[in-house]
Amino acid sequence: MAIRVLPPEVAAKIAAGEVVERPASALKELMENAIDAGAADIRAEIREGGKRLIRVVDDGCGIPADQVPLAFARHSTSKLHSLEDLEHILTLGFRGEALASIAAVSRLTMITCTREEGIGTLVRVEGGEIVRREKHGVPPGTTVMVEDLFYNTPARRKFLRSDAAENALIADIITSYALAYPEVRFTLLNNERLVFQSTGTGKLSDVLLKAFGLESAQQMIEFRGEDEGVSVWGYIAPPALHQATRKGLVFFVNRRWIQDRTLSYAVEQAYHDLIPARRYPLAVVNIRLDPAEVDVNIHPTKREVRFRDSHRVFAAVQRAVRHALQERFAPPAVRFAPAQVTDEAFMTSRGTLSPARLPEEGAQRALELQRTADVLPAMIEPQAGSRRLPMLRVVGQVAQTYIVAEGPGGVYLVDQHAAHERVVYERLLAERRGAQVATQTLLEPLVIELTPARAQMLELHAQDLAALGFGIEPFGINSFRVRHVPAAFAGGDVAGALNEMLDLAELNGVSWQDEALVTIVCHSAVRAGQILSMSEMRDLIRQLEDTSTPHSCPHGRPTMIHLSAAALEREFGRR
Repeated sequence: MAIRVLPPEVAAKIAAGEVVERPASALKELMENAIDAGAADIRAEIREGGKRLIRVVDDGCGIPADQVPLAFARHSTSKLHSLEDLEHILTLGFRGEALASIAAVSRLTMITCTREEGIGTLVRVEGGEIVRREKHGVPPGTTVMVEDLFYNTPARRKFLRSDAAENALIADIITSYALAYPEVRFTLLNNERLVFQSTGTGKLSDVLLKAFGLESAQQMIEFRGEDEGVSVWGYIAPPALHQATRKGLVFFVNRRWIQDRTLSYAVEQAYHDLIPARRYPLAVVNIRLDPAEVDVNIHPTKREVRFRDSHRVFAAVQRAVRHALQERFAPPAVRFAPAQVTDEAFMTSRGTLSPARLPEEGAQRALELQRTADVLPAMIEPQAGSRRLPMLRVVGQVAQTYIVAEGPGGVYLVDQHAAHERVVYERLLAERRGAQVATQTLLEPLVIELTPARAQMLELHAQDLAALGFGIEPFGINSFRVRHVPAAFAGGDVAGALNEMLDLAELNGVSWQDEALVTIVCHSAVRAGQILSMSEMRDLIRQLEDTSTPHSCPHGRPTMIHLSAAALEREFGRR
C-alpha cells in the first residue's frame, strides 16, 4: 500500500484516543486547566457517567477573547515556550493537546472571560471544528461543557464501562485533586445530586475527612521527612487500618497526581511486618523535589513520571513513613516472669488450659505433663487421596489460634480462623444457590459513610448486595443505612467488610460476587487469638468434617497441618 499522510480529522481522532481514554480522562484535563488558571473554586457536573455531559466551572483567570480559537489548536499552550522549559515544569498541563483532543471527539462549548475584559466569549466546537463564536456576558473564569463524548467514534464509546463505574473513576479524580490542593474548593454533582464537596480551607486534614470518612480520617497520622533534597509529607493510617487493594495509596509529585509502582512498594515496605500479607495501608504522600529531577513528559495522560534518581526518592518515602510508624507503634518489650504450675493445677484444668498462655517455665511443665498423662490409642495412616477428614478428638488450643486434635493417623493442628472460614463459606454458598440467604435484622440500623467512589460502586452493586443478605438504603450524601446483614455476619465489622467488597468490585468485575462472599466469610469467622471453649472447638471440628473441602479455606490457605504417627516416631527416635 502507498504511504499517505492521514487527513487532519483522522489524525486528530487518533491523537485524542491517547489523551482522552474515557470521561474521567476528559474531566482530569479540564480540572488541571482550571487549577493552572489559579481557580479557588472548581465545580464539576456529570450526567450518565460523563458520557452525556461533563461541565467544569472555575473562577480562574480566563482566556482573552482573541486567544480563544488558538486554545483549540493542537500543541498550543501558555505553560512553556522553549525546550529548556520542559526541564522545569511546575504546571499540571504543558502538552497543549487537551482541549484539541476533547473537542475532536465531542460537542464542546466554552464560555470564558478575563478580569480585565468587560465581556466574555462563547465558542462552540463540534468534532474539532469551530461552528459558533460570539460575545457572552459571564463572570470572570471559564466554563467548559463537553456533550456526547465519543459521539463520532462509536468504537471507543462501546468500550466504556457502566455509568456507575465511570462515576466512580470520576469521583476518584475529584477526590485526589482535592487532596493535592486543599486550598481549592472542589464540588462534584452527579445527575444534579451532590456527591463530593471539599472545604477549600487549605487544611489537608479537612479533605481527608471528606475523602476517607470520619472514622478513617480520625485515625490518620501526619508525618514529615526530608532526605537528600527530597521532601516528603502527608498522612498515613495506623497498621490496624488496612484494606484489600492499593486504592488507598495516593501519591503527588510536586502536587501532580501520579501512579507509580515504586512509590507504592516503598510505602508497603515501610509497613512490612506491621500488617497482614496481601493487605495494603492507606496513605496520602506528597513528594517535592527539584523539577529538573523528574520527567513528567513520558505519557500522554501525564499520570506517570520518571525520576532521575528513583532509588533516592524510594528511600526518602520509605524512611519517612517507617520513622513515623516506629514513633507511634514501636512494639513493647515482652518479658515473662518465672512462675510455677503445679501438677494438680494443670490436671484440674486439663483440656481447656492452653500451654501458650502460661509463662515459659510453666508451659514447658504443662507440655511435659500432657505427654505423659495421655494414653494414645493405636494409630493408622490415613488413606491416600482422601478428601474427607477422619473423626478427630480435640485435645486443646495453642496460642489461642490453633486447635490441637488427635485422629487415627497422628496429630492435627487446625487453624481455627481458616477452618471456620471454610465452614461459613460452604454454608453461605448453599444458601445463595438456594436463593434463601438467612439474614439478621440489626437492633439499631448502622449508618456508614463511604468515599464518593465507593458510594458509586455500592449503587452499581445494590442488587448483588441484597442477594447476599444486606439491606442497605441511601441516608444522605455518600452515607447509607444498613438495616440487616447476612445471619452469619451478625456481630462482624459491617463497615470494614463493605468497604473491602466495594474496592474489590472495581477490580474484579464479573467475579465480584464470589469475592464478596469470601470477604463476608473472612469478617464472619472466629479470629486468631480468640479463646474457645472445649465445646466450641469440638463443634467447629465436627462442622469442618462435614464440609466438602476441609483441607483449605476459601482463600486457598491450608486449614490444618497433619503430623503423622510415623513422623512423630521418627522425630522421637523410635524408628
